[in-house]
Amino acid sequence: MTIIDTHQHYWKYDPVNYAWINDDMAVIRQDFLPADLQPVLAANGVAASIAVQADQTEQETDCLLQLADDNPFIAGVVGWVDLRSPQLAERLQHYAQFSKLKGFRHVLQGEEPSFMLQPSFVNGIAQLQAHGFAYDILIFPQHLPAALQLVQQFPEQGFVIDHLAKPYIKQGLIGEWASGMKALAAHTNVYCKISGMVTEADWRNWTAADLHPYIDTVVQAFGTNRCMFGSDWPVCLVAAAYDKWLQTVQDYFAGFSTEEQAMVFAGNAKHFYQIDTL
Repeated sequence: MTIIDTHQHYWKYDPVNYAWINDDMAVIRQDFLPADLQPVLAANGVAASIAVQADQTEQETDCLLQLADDNPFIAGVVGWVDLRSPQLAERLQHYAQFSKLKGFRHVLQGEEPSFMLQPSFVNGIAQLQAHGFAYDILIFPQHLPAALQLVQQFPEQGFVIDHLAKPYIKQGLIGEWASGMKALAAHTNVYCKISGMVTEADWRNWTAADLHPYIDTVVQAFGTNRCMFGSDWPVCLVAAAYDKWLQTVQDYFAGFSTEEQAMVFAGNAKHFYQIDTL
């Protein structure tokens, strides 16, 4: 079965640009590049990956596109562009020439919920569909109501919720988060990445059972035709090795049909990110 990892990062570590990597995350205070990931993917039978921005600069977008050119296993890039810029139309026209650029992301989890409802930001989202660009929504549970207001305005724009909107797994909280995710899932243009979960759990003591209620919620809400696997490598390394996380997700879906597993692990990614090379 083909596997596409829909969410991983690269960086040359810099303590200023990556200030969010705190002392507890010291294991990832180093460079992570395609040469580090490729053997991990090969060992785990993963055919391709999507490289996602971690630094909010066009320079990083350009670097990721260069890495994708140099490494065929990088099937796509989710970059960053200033969606609020008066020059956005020009920048999107520029980026439209890169076939591996699949979409954009802003670190909305670091902003107030109202940020994504600013007219300038909304105007930026409105310009993506014309170029076929998707949008990754990176948020915390408190951002879910604003995210719903955003996606309601764009029924044809492809959106994907990164990391299940980072539910409070360690605290065992689920109710309000589940309601917010179900509301988003009612919009069929919104997908969900089953990724980034172990970093929201107890890093040293999490079990698959801790994660299952949250995966249950999104699979029931979005269906197996709108959920997709992602590793969040190398961030996942603070709580789990790549193979352990992948096996955890594979074990969860082991009881699903072959067709459903194929959708979660590759088919949905191909459709959402318009990947036609696998």
